[in-house]
Amino acid sequence: SNAVAGESALDRMACGLGGKLVLPMIKEHIMQMLQNPDWKYRHAGLMALSAIGEGCHQQMEGILNEIVNFVLLFLQDPHPRVRYAACNAVGQMATDFAPGFQKKFHEKASRALLQTMEDQGSQRVQAHAAAALINFTEDCPKSLLIPYLDNLVKHLHSIMVIKLQELIQKGTKLVLEQVVTSIASVADTVEEKFVPYYDLFMPSLKHIVENAVQKELRLLRGKTIECISLIGLAVGKEKFMQDASDVMQLLLKTQTDFSDLEDDDPQISYMISAWARMCKILGKEFQQYLPVVMGPLMKTASIKPEVALLDTQDMENMSDDDGWEFVNIGDQQSFGIKTAGLEEKATACQMLVCYAKELKEGFVEYTEQVVKLMVPLLKFYFHDDILLTNSTSMPLLLECARVRGPEYLTQMWHFMCDALIKAIGTEPESDVLSEIMHSFAKCIEVMGDGCLNNEHFEELGGILKEKLEEHFKNQELRQVKRQDEDYDEQVEESLQDEDDSDVYILTKVSDILHSIFSSYKEKVLPWFERLLPLIVNLICPHRPWPDRQWGLCIFDDVVEHCSPSSFKYAEYFLRPMLESVCDSSPEVRQAAAYGVGVMAQFGGDSYRPVCPEALPLLVRVIQSPDAKAKENVNATENCISAIGKIMKFKPDCINVEEVLPHWLSWLPLHEDKEEAVHTFNYLCDLLESNNPVVLGPNNSNLPRILGIIAEGEIHEAIKHEDPCTKRLANVVRQVQVNK
Repeated sequence: SNAVAGESALDRMACGLGGKLVLPMIKEHIMQMLQNPDWKYRHAGLMALSAIGEGCHQQMEGILNEIVNFVLLFLQDPHPRVRYAACNAVGQMATDFAPGFQKKFHEKASRALLQTMEDQGSQRVQAHAAAALINFTEDCPKSLLIPYLDNLVKHLHSIMVIKLQELIQKGTKLVLEQVVTSIASVADTVEEKFVPYYDLFMPSLKHIVENAVQKELRLLRGKTIECISLIGLAVGKEKFMQDASDVMQLLLKTQTDFSDLEDDDPQISYMISAWARMCKILGKEFQQYLPVVMGPLMKTASIKPEVALLDTQDMENMSDDDGWEFVNIGDQQSFGIKTAGLEEKATACQMLVCYAKELKEGFVEYTEQVVKLMVPLLKFYFHDDILLTNSTSMPLLLECARVRGPEYLTQMWHFMCDALIKAIGTEPESDVLSEIMHSFAKCIEVMGDGCLNNEHFEELGGILKEKLEEHFKNQELRQVKRQDEDYDEQVEESLQDEDDSDVYILTKVSDILHSIFSSYKEKVLPWFERLLPLIVNLICPHRPWPDRQWGLCIFDDVVEHCSPSSFKYAEYFLRPMLESVCDSSPEVRQAAAYGVGVMAQFGGDSYRPVCPEALPLLVRVIQSPDAKAKENVNATENCISAIGKIMKFKPDCINVEEVLPHWLSWLPLHEDKEEAVHTFNYLCDLLESNNPVVLGPNNSNLPRILGIIAEGEIHEAIKHEDPCTKRLANVVRQVQVNK
């Protein structure tokens, strides 16, 4: 229709030209339209407002208070189509401006939408108000929703009861479908706080699934299945177990009764997601249901999209309703893909990942067929979510296959490895590429030493070199664009996004190198030397701070995993690392301080002179006035930990007795959990050896030490399963005995 085409054009125009240009032009027209006595103008004005939110985000944010107050008035408009458009605008703003919208307007928006949901004059308005409420709650911080929860739930329950009666008496279902999804969204947001309301909803929801078996109620039934599973996940296993058996039987019955479901049946995707949530709730107990679940799931995950190469004339003859999307490839030709089924395929792949993650070795029976499905999909360029999911699955499937022994695991890895490396070299989308690189690094960690042959190393080295060279080249191109006469705030925003994307790829290069160093140790250093000049370039003083941070992180790994051989590269990184301890960027300080710590811990005798030189630099960071500020605390804690490692592993390089009292006064660490374990373990060493400096004259320091341990416990600085927890408990017990 013309209206939809107009909305779409406005959206594209706002995104393309930007809010600075578009908003002043459109705002005046919209304000006039909203005051027009003809409902069509008011409706069009509100729909236009919804359309420009994404493109005019920055400019609208400044006047959002004025816009929201104005739009909410139209929820009371005499014409239902205008009320519908107002619901649409509120829902769209709740998405476009989240979570700021929810933080500023939670009270007004939730109250107005609940009132509109009781609008008995129009089913469509009621349903759209419920849809807007879903948008609102999906991005609403839990803490903001809880104060309204009681009122919200009561409204939703009373509307659900009325609409359930209407369904039975008149067969109307539109509002009920949206209300069920609203309930699911609220439960998903507030999680365990939904427990008191569980019994209010569950009987009615089960009743719908049991009885809504007619073809026209398929969508309602699917949404109700989704709602039940989301509520179960929100309230947790203990509360849900009273209904778990009934729900599982209903799902099993659906699966068997409807085994010949049509491919476009909306219940299929809801069922697939519900099974995965049930798996999360039940854990290992879910394994018994896999034989029933896996058949339909694999069938959906295996959907092959229809593709076609058509000339322009043929393309125009195809109806939009056929679900085809086309990309012009020149020469009067277009490449087309039928998108029907792709979302379901993506969801099914995500559920397979969920089963592998939750069930681990319990999923081993299915790993081979899933791997054979997933690996070829690393070249499935039609849908980013499918690519992302498939790359995520690889290390999880290897973990599942471990139980079958090393030979089976190696065979599976050989099937994956070449495809993953090729995907890293060819994937054009940075979001997908970063996930594939992360997944590859995780796979190497699972497989360990020996998992890559010479050909793999050769190909991978070339690809990583290419990625690093591309990183530097892109930075230069961005600097050129900043000198361009068209350069402005909007261009800078775009360049910043590109930079963030490039840096994220750099972090994944670091991940891969970390996994290789930790698996292969110093054996891999000759291979690493082809990348060395590029890594050295990252830590040059003129480079942006993210480059220096990640360059130092890579050298940290070289020291940690490849010492003492790492010292032959000290000429490249030692001076920059020490100079970076006091860098203006906290991220760079953190990477440098961590490096000093691993030099002390793993570096060997060659690194001894570093310790006394680094000590005053580390102390300067710790004692700076804003050392514990949120943005600085991780760097500071790494400095404290580094000093602890110097005292523990290189005690003859500094005056430990002089440093120890200061070090104690800086404890505990609680932000950087990994470094907290190191410091608490060293504290236990000192206490278990009755170190007089730590204990103080007549054990006078014991109250302070108990305070450090208690504060660490309050901040959950150490996981309960960590052996250090037992050591700390023994220390506390010993103090109590000796009192």
